[in-house]
Amino acid sequence: MIENINSFIFQLLNYPYLQNALFAAVLVGIICGVIGCFIILRGMALMGDAISHAVLPGVVIAYMLGASFFVGAVITGVLTALAIGFISQNSRIKEDSAIGIMFTAMFAAGVVLITALQGTSVDLWHILFGNVLAVSRTDLYFTLGIGIFVLGTIVIFYRPLLLSTFDETMAKATGLPVKWIHYMLMLLLSFVTVASLQTVGIILVVAMLITPGATAYLLTERFSVMLFLSAFFGVVSAVTGLFFSVIYDVSSGASIVLVASVLFAIAFFFAPKQGLVFKMLKKPKNETVAP
Repeated sequence: MIENINSFIFQLLNYPYLQNALFAAVLVGIICGVIGCFIILRGMALMGDAISHAVLPGVVIAYMLGASFFVGAVITGVLTALAIGFISQNSRIKEDSAIGIMFTAMFAAGVVLITALQGTSVDLWHILFGNVLAVSRTDLYFTLGIGIFVLGTIVIFYRPLLLSTFDETMAKATGLPVKWIHYMLMLLLSFVTVASLQTVGIILVVAMLITPGATAYLLTERFSVMLFLSAFFGVVSAVTGLFFSVIYDVSSGASIVLVASVLFAIAFFFAPKQGLVFKMLKKPKNETVAP
């Protein structure tokens, strides 16, 4: 293992593409971890899954037009989020059903477009599963810009986001535009999904949105601590996953997600208060059954 670590550090110091990959992975780990806390507590995990899948046709269309993948992904992600809200508010269809309809339709459209483009010089399938080692300097700056925008927005609107997350009724009573806050969060979710495209891919981005936050949720009862822990676990997952990807020549996105899943499993079993082992040890050994 020492030799592998030394080899990884040597490559990191000598290959710019690996430096770009590391910085991009760390950025994605942070922003996914932070936004994921709000997604978990607001019960929007399915929305995250929907938007991550819905950006696929935008990526393909952007390629067809010679535009940036990121631009196409942002446009389709935002339009899908708005369409979900429009359908649920103007029909008897509930939001979860609207999400199911929109993300499967958009993802299917993306797959059809990809198959229609087979034989071209660019393989778009890496967008599905991520390829952080292919991140360019331009992609890195774009990811950094998205990260600054997302984190800055959360800092500025932290209190309205916090109140509407934990007590929507009170938020409405105080005059907060709860609906617009919800749409703002979906917009941020779209940006985070776009930033994660080349790191973990469309298929796996929902794992980075949910898993670090869920791990942190098992370890603390304070939301501010949860935010920092979630970002920390996102960074640890990104760096460790990239290490295994480089050393063992396996998929970068899948490696990052697997590390995040292992961290969650450890917290699930061994968290001080919420861990399964702790709960089992806490149960009284001699329980009498009432007649």
